[in-house]
Amino acid sequence: MDLLKQSIFQAIDEASEELGKLSTDIWRNPELNFEEHHAHEILTNFLERKGFNVRKKFAIETAFKADLGSTDNGPNIAVICEYDALPEIGHACGHNLISEAGVAAGLGIKAALEKAEKPFGKITVLGTPAEEGGGGKIDMINAGVFDDIDVAMMVHPCPKTVSHGSFAAVDTVTIKYTGKAAHAAAYPWEGVNALDAAVLCYQNVSCLRQQMKPTWRAHGIINKGGIKPNIIPEFTELEYYFRAPIKQELDELRDKMKSCFDSAATATGCQVSYSFSSKPYLNLVTNNKMADVFRSNAQSIGVKFDAKEDEIAGSTDMGNVSQIIPSIHPIYAIETNSGNHTKDFATASGDPKAQLHTLNQAKAMALTCLDIFTDENLLKDIKDEFAMFNKNSK
Repeated sequence: MDLLKQSIFQAIDEASEELGKLSTDIWRNPELNFEEHHAHEILTNFLERKGFNVRKKFAIETAFKADLGSTDNGPNIAVICEYDALPEIGHACGHNLISEAGVAAGLGIKAALEKAEKPFGKITVLGTPAEEGGGGKIDMINAGVFDDIDVAMMVHPCPKTVSHGSFAAVDTVTIKYTGKAAHAAAYPWEGVNALDAAVLCYQNVSCLRQQMKPTWRAHGIINKGGIKPNIIPEFTELEYYFRAPIKQELDELRDKMKSCFDSAATATGCQVSYSFSSKPYLNLVTNNKMADVFRSNAQSIGVKFDAKEDEIAGSTDMGNVSQIIPSIHPIYAIETNSGNHTKDFATASGDPKAQLHTLNQAKAMALTCLDIFTDENLLKDIKDEFAMFNKNSK
C-alpha cells in the first residue's frame, strides 16, 4: 500500500507544473455555463496525452468522460471537475482549481493502477459543465451518466477547510407583473402600476424573513422596473433564489413565497405570473464514512481543518449527484479572507499560492479512492450508509 501511495504523490508532484499551467489557462479564459469550449478542449487534450480513454462532448457539448481500468475488478469511482465561470467576475468560485484537482487526482490513481500487482477497479474523471446555475450535473444524471458509477467526489475552494460540509437545496423563480401604462402626471388614475407590484413583492418577501427558519434564505432583484418616470410601468420582472436545508423545507418556503407574489398583485390590481426552475439543486448529502476517510488522508499530508463543520454554505448541483450515489464535496481554504463570488476570490483562485492547497486536496482524493479500491469492507460501509439514507428519506 505504501508503494501505491508513493506512486500517487510522485505522479501528482511530477505533473505539478503542467497542472498549474492548466489551471491558469482556464482562469485566464473564463467561460460561462454551457460555453466552456476552451476549458473542455484543454482538459480533454491533457487527459488524452496522459493516457486516459477520453470521450469528448459526453452527454453535453462541453462535458467529458476520461477513464481507466475496469469494473470487472472493482468499483467505478468518479472524480468530478467543474470549470465554468461567473459573469463579469470570472473564476470567482475557483472552478479552475476544481478542474485541476480532479485531473490531478485522476493522474494519481492512474499511477497507482499501473503499480498495483492486480487490477482493482475503474477511475473516471468527469467534466461537468454549468454548475453556476445551469445544472449541468442534473442534465448528466438525466442522461444516465452516473448509472454505472459507485461513488463520486470533488473538492471546492472556499475561505475555510471542511470535510463534511453542508450545501442547501435551492430553486429559482421569475415573477412577472403586468399592469397598464398611462401618463404618470396627466392621467395616473388610468394606469395600473406594475412597479408598485414589484416593490410590494420585494417588501413582502423581506417581511417574510422574520418568520423564516435561520437556515432558510431568499434573495432577489428587480430585473425590469419600467421605461421612463413619466410612464406608469406596465410590466416588471423580479428574480429570486431561495434555499433551505432539504427539499421538503424548500417546498414549504416556495408556498410561502407564492403568497407574497400573489398578494402584491391583488393589492395593485396587476396580473402576476411566475415560473420556477425546471432543475432545482438538491441539498448535499455527505457520505460520512467516505468523508471521514478523506479527512484522515488529508490530515496525513498536513491539511488542517476548521473546527466548525455544520455550516450551510451555498448550493451546488453536486447535491443532486449525492442523492443518487454516495458522494463527498469537501471544501478547502486558499490564500484569501474573501468569500466566493467576489473579485478578491477570483484573484486568489489564479494566484500561484493556491497550488499547494489544491494539489494536497487532489492527493487526499486519490488516497481516498485508493482506500475504497483496496478495502471491500470500506466500500460496503459507504454503500450501507447511503442505503440507510435512502430508507430514512422515504
